[in-house]
Amino acid sequence: MLYLLLAILSSASMTLALRFFRSRDGNRYGIILGNYLTCILLALLLTPGDGSVLSGSGSTVGMGAVAGFFYVSALVLMQTSVQQNGAGLTSAFARLGLVISLLVSVLFFEERPAVLQFLGVGLVLAALVLINNEGTGSAKKGFWLLLLTLLCSGGADAMSKVFEELGNPAENTRFFFWLFVTALLLTVCLALWERKRTGKRLVLREFAAGAAVGVPNYFSSYLLLRSLQKLPAFLVFPVFSTGTILLVLAAGLLFFRERLTKRQCLGVGLILAALVLLNL
Repeated sequence: MLYLLLAILSSASMTLALRFFRSRDGNRYGIILGNYLTCILLALLLTPGDGSVLSGSGSTVGMGAVAGFFYVSALVLMQTSVQQNGAGLTSAFARLGLVISLLVSVLFFEERPAVLQFLGVGLVLAALVLINNEGTGSAKKGFWLLLLTLLCSGGADAMSKVFEELGNPAENTRFFFWLFVTALLLTVCLALWERKRTGKRLVLREFAAGAAVGVPNYFSSYLLLRSLQKLPAFLVFPVFSTGTILLVLAAGLLFFRERLTKRQCLGVGLILAALVLLNL
């Protein structure tokens, strides 16, 4: 249970760090760049062996690269969304990415969800409709940011599912290493493009703050895996998802004065119920 509690704390800390450190002065990809450098360093330091993490079959490298694309996309969208929609609502939609994994499992790996999981998908759709009808203008733009965050976060989770089904279990570490390397290279390209477009340079403060995102980002995945080795999945996934959302919502209210409308509160309630049903 300790691993699970620490995984929840790490996952929530990553979202809140994106909210806390984001500024409009420097190149906005500085934090993300620092994040992935930190993840790669941690992967190298914490992997036993003689550096074999640098090798890997072509399929492992390829799946890691695709997953890296989704990871970068999700993190960039989360960084943007927490400024417009708040950390709590963004975290809720990011956790809903497991719906994409469920669809991939059904369509490509012949898994059949239970009735309660179908009900969970229905609650997800109801929550999307509810929050999408919140208003017009900036509210609608905020909803599309949330939806894209869900899709990209779900794409990253789905690639882990694809690797679990098709990849070599002995190359788990290599998969994550190439994921982070790909994410780093893509972020460098985005940072250079941002500098050319706006003239904003990488700010050392934001670059260093990437470590505050990268450490919980890495350990949330690591600790979640350790939790699954100790506890049943039907307990781990609902507690991890709902615990992360509730912790981020509480911290957002206490430290950033983020308040949800009644409609958004109802939508988050539906999301929490859906996450529990989807993991039963």
